[in-house]
Amino acid sequence: MAAAPPPHGAGVKEDAAEEESYEDLMPVMADRLGTAGLLSELRAGFRLLADPARGAITADSLRRGAAAALGVAGMTPDEAAAMVREGDGDGDGVLSEAEFCVLMVRLSPGIMDDAEAWLEEAIADELDLDHSPPPHQQPAASNN
Repeated sequence: MAAAPPPHGAGVKEDAAEEESYEDLMPVMADRLGTAGLLSELRAGFRLLADPARGAITADSLRRGAAAALGVAGMTPDEAAAMVREGDGDGDGVLSEAEFCVLMVRLSPGIMDDAEAWLEEAIADELDLDHSPPPHQQPAASNN
């Protein structure tokens, strides 16, 4: 009988100094900036990483932008291509602004926990709704 494979992470030293950590800051940004502000920041991030000639994020523009703007040097072409594929919803090989924003939100566990409320706020902001009742539902003014 063959032995079962070790559990994921078995044999990996669980020392906090050696373990990579990731702090999800999207919920903090959403709380501080509101939905419209967060979307504005995501769009600015897209512009930092996008190839200006294509108006989209390519694997090459991601590598250049990550190194220049984010200080993430050493990303391989395969890593960049995999990141682009992760969010490429229409299969055109690049990330549009919308695909980038969706990917960033999807990769945030904290935002995904509150996705329904965040989506409702985003839609309301996009439609510029003020949540006040339509004029026909407001009390009529008295003519006294």
